[in-house]
Amino acid sequence: EVHLVESGGGLAQLGGSLRLSCAASGYTYDSYTMGWIRQAPGKEREGVATIDGDSNTDYADSVKGRFSISLNRTENTLYLQMNSLKPDDTAMYYCAAGGPYYCSYDCRWDEYTYWGQGTQVTVSS
Repeated sequence: EVHLVESGGGLAQLGGSLRLSCAASGYTYDSYTMGWIRQAPGKEREGVATIDGDSNTDYADSVKGRFSISLNRTENTLYLQMNSLKPDDTAMYYCAAGGPYYCSYDCRWDEYTYWGQGTQVTVSS
């Protein structure tokens, strides 16, 4: 059985940083797109960042230059480093795996095979 478990969320101040982790069990991160998706209250889910089968990364314009997605294959863990946080970044963040070999940052939720339970990020001003 596959489990993706996110951690690292919490409360941050404007301009602060957080690093989200997504540890996989029962699944090996391989040549498929993995990504981070977020959902703020009252808003639709939006793709934040992806890393595809060729290890190319892609980001939403709203986070480009501030967030960085990475994968540690040895630890079987996906990361999202978030810097210069803004109140608009407040959302539940989900990791997802098993997407198409190539997929951009806005890879749809249903294009992935596995999803985590989410970790809350709150940025105060």
